Amino acid sequence: MPSQRALLPRSAPAASGVSSRAIAALLDRFEARSVECHSLMVVRHGHVVAEGWWAPYSAGRPRLLYSLTKSFTSVAAGLAIADGLLSLEDRVVDVLPGHVPADVSERGRRLTVHHLLSMTTGHRADSLAEAWELEPGDLVRGFLRVPFPEAEGTLHAYDNATTFVLARMVERVTGRDLPELLDERLFTPMGIEHAEWDRVASGAAFGFHGLHLTTEAVAAFGELLLREGLWGGRRLVPREWVRLATRRHVETPQVEGWSENPDALCGYGYQFWMSRHGYRGEGAFGQMCLVVPSHDLVVAVTGAVPHGEAILDPLWECLLPGMDQAGSTRDDEILAERLRRLSLAPMPGSAAPERSAEARLDASAGDSALPGGTTVIVDPVDGGWLLRLGTSLDVEAGHGEWRESSPLGRPVVATGAWQGDTFVADLYVITTAHRVRLVVDAGAGTAVATWNTVPLTGPDLVLHLRSPLMTRPDVA
Repeated sequence: MPSQRALLPRSAPAASGVSSRAIAALLDRFEARSVECHSLMVVRHGHVVAEGWWAPYSAGRPRLLYSLTKSFTSVAAGLAIADGLLSLEDRVVDVLPGHVPADVSERGRRLTVHHLLSMTTGHRADSLAEAWELEPGDLVRGFLRVPFPEAEGTLHAYDNATTFVLARMVERVTGRDLPELLDERLFTPMGIEHAEWDRVASGAAFGFHGLHLTTEAVAAFGELLLREGLWGGRRLVPREWVRLATRRHVETPQVEGWSENPDALCGYGYQFWMSRHGYRGEGAFGQMCLVVPSHDLVVAVTGAVPHGEAILDPLWECLLPGMDQAGSTRDDEILAERLRRLSLAPMPGSAAPERSAEARLDASAGDSALPGGTTVIVDPVDGGWLLRLGTSLDVEAGHGEWRESSPLGRPVVATGAWQGDTFVADLYVITTAHRVRLVVDAGAGTAVATWNTVPLTGPDLVLHLRSPLMTRPDVA
């Protein structure tokens, strides 16, 4: 795991005008509503006033941000525009002519950088799956082949493919791939040393997904935005771009199948969501960078939650009332101790060090993390277990603690226990929001392996543990 380097100064909550009791109330609300938070960082007046990681998650571990990645791609586009290499009016067909299908529609021909950034291309829904199916080797071409039933600029539809196309346009005009550009212009000047990127099979960074950063790096990004592109007195992003990207450009309709979250209906900027207070970058399952200029506040959160309001509602109801309501030094000390002790629960049950088990995996439940018929062996070792999953995946699990291993290159942290005649283990894919629950019925000789939340890039556990970081081929 990379060493942790402080990016932001620290302060006690009271010294920055924040009530520790309000932050404690936020933690209480998360617990009461079973909100699975993995990390929390609160930044006020440029200082970190509260930070915590729920073990086995930890400060130095880069984390998959899912669609929070889009906000970084927006900044990359802003840099290209500031350099005079791109403009909001530039058309996709002009910047990427080699990816334009011969029968591209007139609406497709008119699409510009502005339409991509605001997700107002005329699609009524996410075009990603259809575009990839149409053109397995060229998502830009596939995107332009998906019909555009609405006029460009008239309707917002959350559309991952727009950000992929935008990333390719930025790369074309700058001559740099997206990770290189952001490393040079943003991450290195900020002192962010461990940005990692998932890529498609062709080697391109997704752009709409796939960036891994530590929680503090996410908070530092929010602070950069709050300071309108300034970092340590150095201008990294044009003020005009930050203001433009983080203001509302289009209203956002209720999406069928999504929860009715008031913050989802506040409008969309340039790859940023508007909120009831401030604005945010947001990724699936609770990866969030919230910026509230009116309170000089940044909040970074990672977790495993079904909808963003599970995090946003408690922030508005518990944290915001504590701004400019500083408490006592004793309150600060109590909160700091609580934050140090945050933890998810290790698997309850007995060690039974003499017991082993062998089973065959039943994948009939659907979305199984492993193929049906996989051999599962539970071998006791050294106060824990070695879990042999098929022929190529050996995972270490601890009893009453977490043990880390990297059987295929990417880390997995596991805890397990015997519960009667059943062995149960949680396997945390620790760089993500996801974990697998392995249940082995020793008597029946059967096992199941199911996700807490299925990764958006597919249920195959092996895929998510391989290194380098490549979680999806060019076609599903």
